[in-house]
Amino acid sequence: MNKVLNKLSGDKVIWVVAVMLSIFSVLVVYSASGTLAYKYKGGNTEFFLFKQIGFVALSLLCIYFTHLIKYTYYSRGSQIAVFLAAPLLLFTLVKGVSAGEASRWIAIPGIGFTFQTSDFAKLALVVYVARLLSMKQDQIKDFKEAFVPIVAPILIICGLILPANFSTAAVLFVTCLVLMFIGRVNIKYILLLVASGIVFLGLFILLVFTFPHINNRVETWKTRLESFVSGDSDENYQAEQAMIAIATGGPIGKGPGKRTQRNFLPQASSDFIYAIIIEEYGSILGGFLVIFLYMILLFRATRIATKSPKTFGSLLSIGLCFMLVFQAMINMGVAVHLFPVTGQPLPMVSAGGTSVIFSSIAIGIMLSVSREIEAETKGEPANA
Repeated sequence: MNKVLNKLSGDKVIWVVAVMLSIFSVLVVYSASGTLAYKYKGGNTEFFLFKQIGFVALSLLCIYFTHLIKYTYYSRGSQIAVFLAAPLLLFTLVKGVSAGEASRWIAIPGIGFTFQTSDFAKLALVVYVARLLSMKQDQIKDFKEAFVPIVAPILIICGLILPANFSTAAVLFVTCLVLMFIGRVNIKYILLLVASGIVFLGLFILLVFTFPHINNRVETWKTRLESFVSGDSDENYQAEQAMIAIATGGPIGKGPGKRTQRNFLPQASSDFIYAIIIEEYGSILGGFLVIFLYMILLFRATRIATKSPKTFGSLLSIGLCFMLVFQAMINMGVAVHLFPVTGQPLPMVSAGGTSVIFSSIAIGIMLSVSREIEAETKGEPANA
């Protein structure tokens, strides 16, 4: 293990966390996908095992190759990416593939895969905001010169994600607010933006409950909010099944593969995978270990941010990590019924897709920043 780690550059602890989350992913997705196997593949559970192994292998390759690129190159790349993200999100809303009454995917012709554009947009926006904040440090307190140019792409991208995926838009918006605060944007402008967001949220909730039949998505939001507040078991089926899985798992769990709630819990291998982790591995070994891994990731990213000699590297590291960890906390909060059902996957753990790939790229970029720090500490230029 030490020999392998010595051949990798960047923060070794982050590498270990990424590998451990990937191992968890393969074990639990295989265990949780039994119902899907019998429903779609005639009971062939190995199909989902090898599919997830493929996604995990691809994700680790993404981390490796991404971390080899000098992180400053991502600054310029974000300019192109963020301007591509807006039309892609718009196209997804109009012509995207629908699932659960929401258009979130674009079908890739010829290969049968779908691409979730919001995952690409999240990564592009966080890198772009980090770029703008680092470039405008001399005018960072100015409303017209700094605040407006920074907040405009945030509102556009989050606004385009919102109709199909409220929770993703909210996670991204909060991440950008945190970045702006760390980037020394005038606090009164941030508070003004937060106040505007609260007013918008209030109006949005009022709209949802007053006109729930505007479209199917609005009605879905209304139903989720009402069922969460009232605890209606008929409408809160997913959350109840997740809580049963957690309660029956107890402190030590039932053991790998000895789960029962995967047969009743929708999205057991994706949105509610944390409940299956606790059912099989217990709240101590499974539940707390997963939380601990994300907390280590956040700590190491903060450490990278404090050591980076460049503002862009610091903001990039902390922004990408906060986005991943915040999303993880939302996913786990839904599983234990702290939040309404959102549809947020558990980064690097839930069943593979574009979320796994772009989460891996985010980790790779963080490692690229730490790789540059290592090279500068040794007095050696890092290879691009």
